[in-house]
Amino acid sequence: MGKVPQRNKNFTGRDDLLEKLHEGMTSQVTAVVPHALHGFGGVGKTHVAIEYAWRYRHEYELIWWIPADQPMLVRSSLAGLAPYLGLPPSSAAGIDDTATAVLDALRCGEPYSGWLLVFDNAEQPGEINDVVPRGPGHVLITSRNHAWQGIVDTVPVDVFSRQESIDFLCKRVRGISARDADRLADELGDLPLALEQAGALHAETGMVVDEYLRLLRERTTRLLGAGKPTDYPHSMTAAWALSVSQLEEKLHEAVELLRCCAFFGPEPIPRDVFEKLTEEQASRSRLGGLLTDPILLSEAIREPGRYALARIDSESRTIQVHRLVQALLREDVNEKDRQGYRDEVHLLLAAAAPGRPGDAENWSLYADLLGHMAPARVKTSKEPEVRRFAVNTVRYLYSSGDYPSARALAEEFLAEWRADGEDDPSLFPIQRHLGIVLRELGEYEAAFELNRTTLERMRAVLGPEHRETVLLTNSHGADFRTRGDFTAALEHDEESLRFHRNVLGPATPETLRTVNNLAIDHLLAGDYDRALELQREAYTEQQRNPKSNEVEKLSSRNGLARIVRLRGEYRRACDLGDDAYEFGVQALGADHPWTLRTAKDLSIAKRRAGMIQEALEIAERTSERVERIFGRDHPDTLAAALCLANALRTAGETAAALDLLQDTAGRYQRIFGEDHPFRYGCDMNVALLLRVNGDAEGARRLDRASLEGLEGRLGRDHHYSLTCAINLATLGDSAQARRRGEETLESLRRELGENHPLTLAAAANLVVDLRATGAGEEADTLAAATFDRYRTVLGKAHPDAQVARAGGRLDFDFDPPAI
Repeated sequence: MGKVPQRNKNFTGRDDLLEKLHEGMTSQVTAVVPHALHGFGGVGKTHVAIEYAWRYRHEYELIWWIPADQPMLVRSSLAGLAPYLGLPPSSAAGIDDTATAVLDALRCGEPYSGWLLVFDNAEQPGEINDVVPRGPGHVLITSRNHAWQGIVDTVPVDVFSRQESIDFLCKRVRGISARDADRLADELGDLPLALEQAGALHAETGMVVDEYLRLLRERTTRLLGAGKPTDYPHSMTAAWALSVSQLEEKLHEAVELLRCCAFFGPEPIPRDVFEKLTEEQASRSRLGGLLTDPILLSEAIREPGRYALARIDSESRTIQVHRLVQALLREDVNEKDRQGYRDEVHLLLAAAAPGRPGDAENWSLYADLLGHMAPARVKTSKEPEVRRFAVNTVRYLYSSGDYPSARALAEEFLAEWRADGEDDPSLFPIQRHLGIVLRELGEYEAAFELNRTTLERMRAVLGPEHRETVLLTNSHGADFRTRGDFTAALEHDEESLRFHRNVLGPATPETLRTVNNLAIDHLLAGDYDRALELQREAYTEQQRNPKSNEVEKLSSRNGLARIVRLRGEYRRACDLGDDAYEFGVQALGADHPWTLRTAKDLSIAKRRAGMIQEALEIAERTSERVERIFGRDHPDTLAAALCLANALRTAGETAAALDLLQDTAGRYQRIFGEDHPFRYGCDMNVALLLRVNGDAEGARRLDRASLEGLEGRLGRDHHYSLTCAINLATLGDSAQARRRGEETLESLRRELGENHPLTLAAAANLVVDLRATGAGEEADTLAAATFDRYRTVLGKAHPDAQVARAGGRLDFDFDPPAI
């Protein structure tokens, strides 16, 4: 059946309403139209939806319940459906990617076409419109908002009819007469929630109806006399107050716990939240005596359920208080006590949160706590441990791949905390994490400026060797790479690594991240030997270190495969890349951003190794997934499109490759800027395809501009520049091509060695130019040495070796690494 709240065993009546709803849901023959149950608080919309799901469960293959009053939680709830659809769980693939995969499966009706989704307490239509699947199943929405009328088919839910009230009470309360049930229903206005509490109180205490009505009227008179404004029916308020007073007489601690629950969110509260306080934290807790007594705590949790003031779910081990009861409980205490209860909730949430938000195994725990952050107003806390919890929640969100939610939450915290002053130390960690999120979203300039200014303040306020300063120093290094300042990034990260080793130690996860980043710097600078040395160190130590998380391990595995590929060891790179990708799918899921980056690099390695069709299939699948998750203008989408265009060209689909690449090139310039090395690399690929598609002059102009740009940014002997020079040589006359080819080959031998495939390609092309200029003997000598090396390095069956031996020209393309 899936996830649906427990059925109310006392559910009564509503037969006409349920039949009307069922008829409307099942009569749609051309397009699925969502249906909404609409009504004010306490009339039982949620119970009707639960009863509908249970009553008609035989008509559905899958039913799923989604709390929808906080839009940030909707995708998390959708992601929880993944295992039922045969998809990787959110603990593997991340919330955002998993939710997207779930929606795709529901829309397609695979593996189930008969499904029911219930969006409970969805207030604003616009907040969930993009996550309501239009597919072969059914959607049911509950809401108090009239705005749903006219958008979906709306079924109004009102109070009980009198007969339904009588039937409900007779079922709920043993021995009550129809006459007494009628009197109670009349006094309580037939409001289902009030009737539930009255019935529970009668069943628990044995209080006779006359006594209950007398006490109820006294409390109603007192409420009216106080003249206190309320959004709720006085009968509801009086019934609630009567139940609370009776519970107070029986067990004061249960009421204290209930009031505390009123300051959580309306979502289920994990039972374990009340058992995680340390001894020191318990000494500061207003509920410390209760929370440290397991016998009393169990009783205090169960009692509110007996009085219908809370729902206790034994299967999920959660406690849930109706939002209307929560509001009434909050209204009943003064502002000082309200703040006290909020502080208590903040403390409980912070204590319950795992300490390692980047670890996939902890993501489900953070997801359970996330729904309580906004209602509990966690952002208002000034306690360091609570703010650490807030920061860790942001890290959990982006580690799991939910970058938009991470950004929204981080910006919300920043807006609140800045009131304490720009130099408040608690601002710095959240700014650091926001910088990471902005960079992952492709907002490079915003990330650079935020990190630059934050780092300046941190060095002044905290000092250069403070832990937070050191961590931001490492993060800021990536900002230089995104700007194409590879030399500046290398210098920055060399200093960062010294600080990390001195302050944090040589083998901590944070230091190993810095080693990994420094390896990328050396890779971008063309020093593959040093890059490999550093990447080996990061990889080996991260595999040993139990504190390194799955994202860090995958990044390091993929980095090792990438460097081996760039060194020209293509078969080894494929083996390493296959291992890395398999690890990513298993540990993070197929749609996690780092798994997709690994897939993209694996496609490149396969293509370089001559496995053309396999490389194309991986590139097509990866490009589609990345664009679906990030949109067309994200840097990862551009890199995946570049990879796909190169694969298409290698597979002979040159026209399709050119169309894709010309679109991508314009986006590269917008994202990275006109003078970024990656922009020139992308243009170099466009030039290659222009030549292949017959536009030699256009290719020559673009290649010349690319080479000029690359040499200006990176130098004449950088491997990007030399790659472009190989291609440009193809476009000159034989004498020009020979001169450029000789210069390029000399540089490549010096920079990469004689056996690197790029060096061999330059040599093979020079053989062609030597023959064309009459230097046949020289060409024969170079050809013999080159073809022997091709056989040794790549094998005689490799496509490049075959082209070279046949006297054809070789082209090399550009693929940007993740930076």
